[in-house]
Amino acid sequence: MDPIAWLSPYRGWLAVLGIASVVMLVASLVALPLLVARMPEDYFHQEPDDAWVAPRRWTLQRIALRVLKNVLGVVLLLAGIAMLVLPGQGLLTILVASSLLDFPGKRALELWILRRRPVRLAVAWLRQRAGRPPLIYPEEPGPVEEDSPSGDGPPQ
Repeated sequence: MDPIAWLSPYRGWLAVLGIASVVMLVASLVALPLLVARMPEDYFHQEPDDAWVAPRRWTLQRIALRVLKNVLGVVLLLAGIAMLVLPGQGLLTILVASSLLDFPGKRALELWILRRRPVRLAVAWLRQRAGRPPLIYPEEPGPVEEDSPSGDGPPQ
């Protein structure tokens, strides 16, 4: 008996997941460098924009743009979570998604992700390749997570 015969009833779903994985990989390889390069260099240094709490004037256009921005953020967030186990740049996608979403604690989450050394290095590399200046980071309240050379946790 074939050891993976139990998968044959799910052949259609496996094809959809395979195609979705390839699409997410290609999309992340194309879109993420563009989005990271377009971020203002002082994006994380500025105070968070609280315009979403009390906007100047609600118009249909502002509401539609806000909804579209958040929908795109949710799609990228879900793709980023999936890319944690599928091919792609999961944490970087989650970082870009969080910059599009409007929610309490957004800045703290973004800074927590950026304090991960691999993410910080990837962002710096992408911006350097795009000819953009590096991001300006705010003062950090605690130590930045460093990767241990032995791989068994942060250095002591």
